[in-house]
Amino acid sequence: MTDDSLTPRQVAEEFGVTIRTVQRWVADGRLPAMRVGGRVRVSRSSLGAVAEVPATQPARAIRSLLIANRGEVVARIARTARGLGIRTIGVHAADDRAPDAVDLALPIPDYLDGDAIVDAARRAGADAIHPGYGFLAENAEFAAAVERAGLTWVGPPSAAIAAMGDKAAARRTAIASGVPVVPGYDGDAQDDESLTLAARRIGLPVLVKPSAGGGGKGMRIVREEARLVEELASARREASRAFGDDRLILEQLLEGARHVEVQVLFDAHGHGIHLGERDCSAQRRNQKIVEESPAPSVSSELRTRMGEAALTVAAAVGYVNAGTVEFLLTDAGDFFFVEMNTRLQVEHPVTEAVTSRDLVADQLRIAAGEPLGLTQAAVRWSGHAIEARLYAEDPDAGFLPAAGRVLALHWPNTIRVDTALR
Repeated sequence: MTDDSLTPRQVAEEFGVTIRTVQRWVADGRLPAMRVGGRVRVSRSSLGAVAEVPATQPARAIRSLLIANRGEVVARIARTARGLGIRTIGVHAADDRAPDAVDLALPIPDYLDGDAIVDAARRAGADAIHPGYGFLAENAEFAAAVERAGLTWVGPPSAAIAAMGDKAAARRTAIASGVPVVPGYDGDAQDDESLTLAARRIGLPVLVKPSAGGGGKGMRIVREEARLVEELASARREASRAFGDDRLILEQLLEGARHVEVQVLFDAHGHGIHLGERDCSAQRRNQKIVEESPAPSVSSELRTRMGEAALTVAAAVGYVNAGTVEFLLTDAGDFFFVEMNTRLQVEHPVTEAVTSRDLVADQLRIAAGEPLGLTQAAVRWSGHAIEARLYAEDPDAGFLPAAGRVLALHWPNTIRVDTALR
C-alpha cells in the first residue's frame, strides 16, 4: 500500500459519486485497484482512468452566479457576467471589505471554507459558482461539493481536477497519451535512497517538486548530490505544510528552457480546441511576472504540435471548460509536458487580446451545457499582447509581499487594467 492510496469511499467523495459507482468501476476494470488485507485500495495516480466518466450537469441557464474569490478576480468575472445578464454574488471574509463589483455580497469565515461558500450560494439563490483562480479553484472536493449541492460548477469535472492535481499522476497520463514529459521520477517509492538513485539516473542538476503542489512552493534546485538529502527533507516539510502531502517528484533541470503554456477549451459534448500559447518565462521566485502571446519562440508549425499535445492530455482526463497545459520549450524546439492548471489563469487576458474571445463568457456557456460552436480551423490570432503583474512588496524586508493603504492611484486609459484597487 502506498501513501497515496484511497478507499472506495474516499474516491466516491472526491468524484462526487456513490460508493456503488466506484465499486462498479473496479469490478469492470475501469479503475485499477489492489487488495490490501482483504480491503480494496485505489492509487491516486489511477484516477485518470475514470476521469472520462461524464461528470457534467445537464444543460441549464445560469441566471445568478456566486464568485468564490476576492479582489480583481471578482471584478473580472462580474464584468462578463453582467454583460450576459447574469446576477452576481460576492463573498468576503471578516477582515475584507465587501466587493463592490457585484449585486450582492455575503460574509463568510474564510475563502477556503467550502461549506460556508456553498451555504452562501444557496442562501443567495445562486444557480452556479465560479471559483476564479487561487483559493479553491483547483480543489476537487470543493467542485464535487458544489455539484452535490445541485449547483452548476463553472470549471472542469472534479474527476479531471483530481487527475491533474497530482503532478506524478499527470506525468503518467501524459506518458500514456504519447506526449513527451521532462525526464524525471514520479514513482511511489519516496525514501531518500530511492530518490537519490533516481537523481543519479536522471543526472544533476535536478528539480525537486511536490507532487501535490503549485505556485513554486516546496520547489528546490539541486546541483550537487551532497545536498540532495537535505533539500529533499526541506521540500517535504514545505510540501506538507502547504498541501498536506509530502510526496515528491524529480525532474531534470532544463537550463534556459522557455515556459510556454497552451490555453484549451472543451465543451461537455466532447469537442475541444486550443487558443494558442502564452510565454510565461519571466519569473521571480517561481512566480510569473510578465506573460505574452503569441510566444516569440513558437512558430505556426510548433503551435500546431503543442496545441495538439495539449488537447490530447486534457482529453485523456475527460476535461471540460477552460484549462491550461504547461510545457517547457528548449532552444532546439523540443517541448515537454510539465503540468495542467485546471482553472482560468491570471494571464488569460493576453489570450483574449489576440483571439478576440472572452474566456469567462466561454466558461459560463460551457458550464450551462452549450456547445463551443467553434472549430479549431476557425480560431484566428491577431496582434501581440503583453501582461505585466504589479506586486506590492516591502523593499526593507527583502521584498516580501506587503499590504497597506493606497494613497494615490492613476491607471492609464489606453490599456486594459484588471484590478480591484481604488
